[in-house]
Amino acid sequence: MKKIILFLFITIMALNVFAKETVKLAYANWAEGIAMTNLAKVILEDEMGYDVETTMADPGLIFVSLAQGNQDAFLDAWLPITHEAYIKQFGDKLTDLGYNFEGARIGLVVPEYVNINSIEELNNSKDKFDSQIVGIDAGAGIMSTTYSAIDAYDLDLELIESSGPVMTASLANAIDKKEWIVVTGWQPHWKFARFDLKFLDDPKEVYGKAENLHTMARRNFIIDMPEVAQFLTHFYLNSQQLGSLMDMISNSDDAEDAAREWIKQNKKVVENWIPNN
Repeated sequence: MKKIILFLFITIMALNVFAKETVKLAYANWAEGIAMTNLAKVILEDEMGYDVETTMADPGLIFVSLAQGNQDAFLDAWLPITHEAYIKQFGDKLTDLGYNFEGARIGLVVPEYVNINSIEELNNSKDKFDSQIVGIDAGAGIMSTTYSAIDAYDLDLELIESSGPVMTASLANAIDKKEWIVVTGWQPHWKFARFDLKFLDDPKEVYGKAENLHTMARRNFIIDMPEVAQFLTHFYLNSQQLGSLMDMISNSDDAEDAAREWIKQNKKVVENWIPNN
């Protein structure tokens, strides 16, 4: 009996030594963040043996949670402009693991058939837009930048708070009816593959120039989870890769299943991200 108890004790201790901590990934309700987070989750679980918890929240809450150490990483930080305020506020409590996508852009987006090309022209056509700009989550960086754009261009349009899915549904509905609509938009996003859209020119550069998407982690993450940190540092998608991933997920009822299918089609890409692979 003593030998059995000793064996069980040693077995339990061995399991505890080799057990991997749960990785906590936060994401906002944005297409590219949903896509990248689900892809990272599946790889960490299926290929690297971790358990992963994902939490959707407003970007402001995500940065607070990272700073407090309640979440491990966020793969959708738009820098250097969109989320600049959060970095200034919490940067000393965060770890920047580098960018995972280059050439991201935000701004005001309209269907191609809308015959204006600049933000400066919005007031002259405000009635066609029902005097409103369809926005997303209240705490999103693009929303605060759009309020700045309304002031800078003296726009007589109201910014409507909603969510990413509501914004794209409103866009699809307007396009079906060939109605005019202006939305807060960003690239990468599957809507540019599905619809003929254009960014309105921003001569005052309120929305800035192209940005990169960074993976931000809590302080000491590299020390606590070096293997996961190495994976997330190598995690990188180009425009075609992220676009195909987002398209698969948007056409699927299960984001993780879509991510697994994407992995099958992009094995060499994924292999380069995994440490010691």
